[in-house]
Amino acid sequence: MLGHCAPLLRYLKVGTMADKPTLHYTKGRGRMEPIRWLLGAAGVEFQEKFLETRQDYERLLKDEVLLFQQVPMVEIDGMRLVQSRAILNYIAAKYNLYGNDLKERALIDMYVEGTADLMDLVVFYPFLPANDQETRLKLIIERATTRYFPVFEKVLREHGQDFLVGNQLSFADVYLLQAIFEVEELMATVLANFPALQAFKSRISNIPTIKKFLSGGQRKPRTTAEFVRVVKAIYQFD
Repeated sequence: MLGHCAPLLRYLKVGTMADKPTLHYTKGRGRMEPIRWLLGAAGVEFQEKFLETRQDYERLLKDEVLLFQQVPMVEIDGMRLVQSRAILNYIAAKYNLYGNDLKERALIDMYVEGTADLMDLVVFYPFLPANDQETRLKLIIERATTRYFPVFEKVLREHGQDFLVGNQLSFADVYLLQAIFEVEELMATVLANFPALQAFKSRISNIPTIKKFLSGGQRKPRTTAEFVRVVKAIYQFD
């Protein structure tokens, strides 16, 4: 039985447990950025091993450490975790950012999934052909201001607390804050009609661990055309 499991264990287990989580990804935002934000919010120091060339990616494939042959991959607690949502859920649960019971966790999951729908539009925006970016930008702003931000504005008003769920910081707060920052990069006035979200942004940004993360250089810069070129060369897609 163990013989059949050996290949899977090679993917999942790290030979020695690192003191800090190790993040394997490119130098940009992408699917790793919410993981960086969540570790930062938890006050957890981490290190990064960047994929900068096609050879870096092929080396991970050759070493058989990517369970589904894709990144992000995070080495943490003696494991090699892939699939961004699994990584995020593990970190959230480990560092008490996932609610106090099943009902709170369900709400957190619901808010995270909504935010993820918006962020999927944002993440892929720089990778679109130039003639498609204007259309995508309009869609991002339209969805943010008529579908997603109104929901969170209402939740905060009706909940009457500083946070989206319960009365403590959760994964949902951190992910929403990231979304606000990145949509504001595309349209600085996007929160003009959302006073509760404006207050939320200010409040959550000033939590000491998040403030440290935002000023500490581990948040990745806005994606440039040159970085898009590098990513396409690494993963060999058009």
